[in-house]
Amino acid sequence: MSEYQVAADALKGKTILVTGAGDGIGKAAAMAYAAHGATVILLGRTVKKLEAVYDAIVEAGYPQPAIVPLDMKGATEQNYKDMAETIAEQFGHLDGLLHNASLLGVLGPFEHTDFGSFNDVMQVNVTAQAMMTKALLPVLRQAPKASIVFTSSGVGRKGRAYWNAYAISKFATEGMMQVLAHECEGSQVRVNSINPGATRTGMRANAYPAENPMDLKTPEEILPVYLYLMSDDSSAENGGQFSAQ
Repeated sequence: MSEYQVAADALKGKTILVTGAGDGIGKAAAMAYAAHGATVILLGRTVKKLEAVYDAIVEAGYPQPAIVPLDMKGATEQNYKDMAETIAEQFGHLDGLLHNASLLGVLGPFEHTDFGSFNDVMQVNVTAQAMMTKALLPVLRQAPKASIVFTSSGVGRKGRAYWNAYAISKFATEGMMQVLAHECEGSQVRVNSINPGATRTGMRANAYPAENPMDLKTPEEILPVYLYLMSDDSSAENGGQFSAQ
């Protein structure tokens, strides 16, 4: 992973929004971005978790973050427009957007698909991310260099039995990244995706209940590529499918 080392102040002066920032990879990425000098906007649905991350960032002496409580399952396009306006007013521009929040949904045979759950997964993993990106693009374009990072999965690059809505949603995520990257070619906005790989998170434990989590890397251990893609070191990267492990 040494190819992705960035300077200690690589994100100084940058404002970066992280979705699903309350725990797991989102929390670890938010902490790391703040540690490298960024002002982080913590977005998630559980205020208590966001407040804990906020407190940890402030206590560490990093730049003061902001909190945006939002349930991506129920948020409307207007909610995202309002959020974009607030960010533009408070920060002037947005340098980075990490789409990290995802729903796992129900794993199982295709013929047993529950479409209530299926639609929830599509809403959070695809539609909400499209609405948020659409609303934030004008604010990202105000930055000298801006980075949008989507979170994919191994099953979003090669489908596997029983992964159902989650895998389908991650293929859509990769498609959205590629469409956007092509549109943003030659502009100051770049768009890439990361497959985090097997990581010690709650979602992973739900998907693999029999697995020993101690055999997996922690979220903190997979962050180099997350830092690289938000730093100006990656300004030439666009449309790339990165792997954190």
